[in-house]
Amino acid sequence: MADQPLRVLFACVANSARSQMAEALLASRGGPAFAPASAGVVASHVHPLTIAALAEVGIDWSGARSKALRPMLDQSWDLVVTVCDEAAEACPHIPPPTRVLHWSFEDPAAVTGTEAERLAAFRRIRDEVAARVDTFIAEEAS
Repeated sequence: MADQPLRVLFACVANSARSQMAEALLASRGGPAFAPASAGVVASHVHPLTIAALAEVGIDWSGARSKALRPMLDQSWDLVVTVCDEAAEACPHIPPPTRVLHWSFEDPAAVTGTEAERLAAFRRIRDEVAARVDTFIAEEAS
């Protein structure tokens, strides 16, 4: 790893669940080697079940806010990771040397049902994102 943290931007459609989870998990697990952020093609709100699912793994994300992608792209990023297919399609072209990766996760906010069923979807996506973040951390460290 370099002396400077790797600046990683996670992009999604609404910046309410998947990208927020990825940012929170990389911030929590990656330490000072990473400087993560997240944004959405359209800013909305951080879904309450995102906050609940992260709290279950010891991450207080209650102060997070949803951010729009376009202004965030005015900053310098080492890596942009789209975490949903819609964002990968809608994301503006990102010129080199910025690396771009795509991780496809289902939208837990699209799940309907009881509160327990919806929370289960958020937990499942949180765990999928966590596994991918852990793999990413290990790859970047090697």
